[in-house]
Amino acid sequence: MMENDIFKALADPTRRTIFEKLASSQSMNASALRNGMSISQPAMSQHLAVLRQAKLVDEERQGRFVHYRVNPDGLALIVQWVARYSTFWPDRIDALRQTLKEMDQ
Repeated sequence: MMENDIFKALADPTRRTIFEKLASSQSMNASALRNGMSISQPAMSQHLAVLRQAKLVDEERQGRFVHYRVNPDGLALIVQWVARYSTFWPDRIDALRQTLKEMDQ
C-alpha cells in the first residue's frame, strides 16, 4: 500500500468525516455512520470501499450486519512519511521564531 492511496482516500471530506466517526468509536455499521450525513447507502458503501482498499478501515460481519472500525496500522505509512520530513521542523520553527522577533523590533 502506497501513501498516495491513503492520501487519496482521506482527500475526500466525506471519507474524512467517516474516518473520524470511526476513530471516535469502537465500531459502527454503515447505517450508524450515515446518521447526520446526507449521503445515500450506495454512496456510503463506495466511500467505505475506498477506505478499506487504502487499509484505513477493517470490516467484520456480525450476523447480517457489517461493522467497520479504524485499522490503526493503516496510518503507519503516513506516520513514516511525516517522520521523514520532521527533521526539517526544528530549523523551520527556529527561523519562524527569529523572523517574528525581528518583526516585533
